[in-house]
Amino acid sequence: MCARKRVLDALNHRQPDRVPLDIGATMCSGMHVSCVAALRDFYGLEKRPVKVHEPFQMLGLIEEDLEEAIGVDIEGVNGRNTLFGFPCADWKPWRLDSGLEVLVPGRFNTTRDEKGNTYLYPEGDTGVPPSGKMPKGGFYFDAIIRQEAFDEDRLDPEDNLEEFTLITDEDLDHFKTAIRRAAGTGRAVLASFGGMGLGDVALVPGPFLKHPKGIRDVAEWYISTAIRQDYIHQVFARQTDIALENLRVLNEAVGKDVAVAFICGTDFGTQTSTFCSPETFQALYVPYYKKINGWIHAHTSWKTFKHCCGAIEPFLKLFIEAGFDVINPVQCSAAGMEPEHLKNTYGDHLTFWGGGVDTQHVLPFGTPRQVREQVLARCDIFSRNGGFVFAAIHNIQAGTPVANIAAMIEAVHAFNGTR
Repeated sequence: MCARKRVLDALNHRQPDRVPLDIGATMCSGMHVSCVAALRDFYGLEKRPVKVHEPFQMLGLIEEDLEEAIGVDIEGVNGRNTLFGFPCADWKPWRLDSGLEVLVPGRFNTTRDEKGNTYLYPEGDTGVPPSGKMPKGGFYFDAIIRQEAFDEDRLDPEDNLEEFTLITDEDLDHFKTAIRRAAGTGRAVLASFGGMGLGDVALVPGPFLKHPKGIRDVAEWYISTAIRQDYIHQVFARQTDIALENLRVLNEAVGKDVAVAFICGTDFGTQTSTFCSPETFQALYVPYYKKINGWIHAHTSWKTFKHCCGAIEPFLKLFIEAGFDVINPVQCSAAGMEPEHLKNTYGDHLTFWGGGVDTQHVLPFGTPRQVREQVLARCDIFSRNGGFVFAAIHNIQAGTPVANIAAMIEAVHAFNGTR
């Protein structure tokens, strides 16, 4: 069975010949660049610097030779630009504080202060204030809140729509080229088109904008969902209109080659609870998700992918109502997210893309044996009657022992009987 059919069977809740495996297809199922480098060494692949294709989380690009060594079934396609607004192109060397040399995009321009902190700039323009900070000795960039003062009585929804624009010819050409190449691998294509995630504008508060306007502080945005709901509705309504037009154009250009569309990465959960009530989610988010997912299901064969961390069990039936087919990363360590309960209660309607191993505790701090045992147990629970794509719970973090990463991969293959 080819990888694409395997993934489609799982997404359609049919038992595939084996559990599909994703490492690196999305910005929430990848690995820190240092882990990618270590895994390349583990498999004895050609020694060369790893490319940082997502600088916010410093995710390493998993290239074809490593994809083959791992045995992945999904090929991810992201937008032309990084979250900081510059393209993944014109690669140049850069060195982490750990000493690891990597490749970064040409407009990945940084400065350092007297304390050794590193700053990254929107669109690579060092003439404006920085938008990301990596502390000395750190591994990731933190977003720098750069919200300008706003007049409470004159908020303009267009200010929170600067990232949500109609697709350009350049971006459309990028997707055409990248998706056709990805489809040529025989793997299932997961496309992250961007600009369609309601509320995503808040979670990464404009780090790629030189002069962000509107509500850009994460805390202020969540306050707004309680006290400025009329404003949020206006923003979401416009986002949805733009998303639907972009989806129409993209479907005409590349629709037949896409299996899964990454729609939204907004988080609604903490370790112990949700950010808002189900009633607020129902009123404020569901109507717009329904429009986007409904259009996709009416006009394409794509499955729709929702990323949401945390203790979100109370929202899962609402995600189903909103038309989502896939939930990721399935944070089983959060309250109410026990694997058996999730599968038994929601497994007929949702595909669990993740949940395969705990990246907070077991994968970074356990033994290879403990990793293997958890992976085998999770595969046994989630894979019944399809509806499961193996992935770790979010990205594999810097400092994770390569022996544990390899144990995770080999345990999936052991479960599948392929190694």
